[in-house]
Amino acid sequence: MNEEKKREETFVNPIDPDKVAENPGILPYAHTAGSAVISPEDKGRIRGNAMLAMYDQTERQMDQLRQQMETLIKQAQELKKRVDVSEAIYQADIPFQPVIHHIYYLYARKSDGKHLLSLVSPEEWGNRSPYEHLATVRLLGDHTWEVLA
Repeated sequence: MNEEKKREETFVNPIDPDKVAENPGILPYAHTAGSAVISPEDKGRIRGNAMLAMYDQTERQMDQLRQQMETLIKQAQELKKRVDVSEAIYQADIPFQPVIHHIYYLYARKSDGKHLLSLVSPEEWGNRSPYEHLATVRLLGDHTWEVLA
């Protein structure tokens, strides 16, 4: 044991103690030439990129909602038109029994404005029609009317 002690005492470290880090793992920079590059993060840029991504995503979702709202508004307008035309048809003179899935024509008399449901198309009347064409319709299976034109 004495020999080992002598060897330890005689050992001289060739590395300058001023050039050696005591705790290299906690240094904010690479401590050897082979170490990974450590650079501080630009927190402002990271935050800015995250905000930009968030705004982009929410804008996409808002566009989807706008498109859905426009579709719903269009559907509601078409439904309102169907209701209005159906009311006019059921208050009109209907001189026949309508058949499901057949096409009919709703007119208003030019003389008194009363409504009439007819089998005759506007083209078949020619130029001297006593009626004003309001809608071309088809009777659906649930006895509602689909407005075709």
